[in-house]
Amino acid sequence: MVDREVLRLEAVDFVRESRQILADIDLTVRAGERWALIGPNGAGKSTILSMCGAVEHPTHGSVHVLGRKLGRVDIRELRESIGHVNPRHPLNSPLTVRQVILTGATGTTEPMPRWSPDGVIRARVEELIEMLGLTGLEAATWPTMSQGERGRTLIGRALLPDPPLLLLDEPSTGLDVAAREELLATIDELHRARRDLATILVTHHLEELPTTTTHAMLVKHGRLHASGPVREVLTTERVSECFDHPIEIEHRAGRWQARARPRAYG
Repeated sequence: MVDREVLRLEAVDFVRESRQILADIDLTVRAGERWALIGPNGAGKSTILSMCGAVEHPTHGSVHVLGRKLGRVDIRELRESIGHVNPRHPLNSPLTVRQVILTGATGTTEPMPRWSPDGVIRARVEELIEMLGLTGLEAATWPTMSQGERGRTLIGRALLPDPPLLLLDEPSTGLDVAAREELLATIDELHRARRDLATILVTHHLEELPTTTTHAMLVKHGRLHASGPVREVLTTERVSECFDHPIEIEHRAGRWQARARPRAYG
């Protein structure tokens, strides 16, 4: 694992319409680290991820992505080096698996008119189709794909430019148990294949964390509650504090489980 900084947020505040969304957020992610970003609804997770993806700028503080400071860099160029997987991908056209993955080369939702991929890009698409278990589904179109197939296709789209940073925004949204497990196995395999790839995965549910997760960050009311190696952060005490509810945390066979404990009364 290369100890190279991929992302750094320092003393980040974010204010929207006079409302404080984030306050004093610090985060450093290095090559090969696989982070989980966890917290209650409205905690600010999506806003943090949007800064990691060079979508939002901080109101105060600084954000460095791939060695470049937001506010001093061509955002469009920087985003080309960041893979972003959003299960709410705004696509309605009947594109095939291959066509959707190819849009990762242009950073567009629809195929770019008069653009044609070269042989290197085409070969990369075929490599990703095989790696992500999409072989045999190349002809499936977006409206007919299952949520699990869409999720794996979007990972392929995000990986096409071979980015050093991959952002996964609640990738298990809408998946049944079987599809979720298949997706998590795909993410684990990706981590093993690309050991230098840094990832940040946002979720509400500890059960949705891949076994290869190395670090975690708990966010509460827009503030950093805990951050560091995953086994040190995802403890019963810290998770219970973060969610303001007694939650029993277990780690078994590389996977996490959370179970509510009865409150003590009297």
